Amino acid sequence: MADLPPTLKQIAFQFRIAGWISFWMQLVLGVVATLVLIFATASRSIGTQANNAGTGAGILFALGGIAVLGAGVYWAFRYTRIARGLRSPDASARPSKASTTTILRLGLIINLVGMLITILGAQAIVGSILARSLSQPQGLTVYDPSRFVQSVDLFVVQANTNTILAHFAGIVGSLWLFNRVNR
Repeated sequence: MADLPPTLKQIAFQFRIAGWISFWMQLVLGVVATLVLIFATASRSIGTQANNAGTGAGILFALGGIAVLGAGVYWAFRYTRIARGLRSPDASARPSKASTTTILRLGLIINLVGMLITILGAQAIVGSILARSLSQPQGLTVYDPSRFVQSVDLFVVQANTNTILAHFAGIVGSLWLFNRVNR
C-alpha cells in the first residue's frame, strides 16, 4: 500500500469509513423498524381493531421500504469492498472512477426509492390516524373502539420514521463519497 498515490489512499479510507458507518446505521435502524413493524402487525391481528385501508397501505409500504433498505444495507457493505479494491497494489484490480461513480449513483437511487416508498407509507398511516381522530365524538357519549386512534398505529409511524432515517443515512453516505470521488 506504500506505492499507492496519497489521493487514492485517502479515497479508499473514506470509502471504508463511510461504508461501515452507513452499513451499521442502516442495519440497526432497519432491524429496529422491522421488529417494531412485526410487533405492530402482530398486535393488530390479535386486537379488536377495525380494518382501515390507510393502515393496511401504510404497513404494506413500510414493508416495501424495509425490503429496499435491505438492498441499501448491501450497497453500503459494497462500498467497503470497493475500498478494499482501491487499496489493491495491482492497478488492474482497482475499480475505475467511472464504475465507482456508477455504483455510487445506484446506491443513491436505491435509497431514494426506498425513502419514497417509506414516505408514502408514512403518509398513508398518518392520514388514517388523522381521519380516525377527526371522526371521534366529543366526549364519551358513544363507545366504539374502531373510531379511536390505536397506539399500535403509532408503532407503524415509528417503524416508518426509523426506515426513513436509515435511507437518509444511506443517501448522506453516498453523496459524501460521490463528492470525494469527483473532486
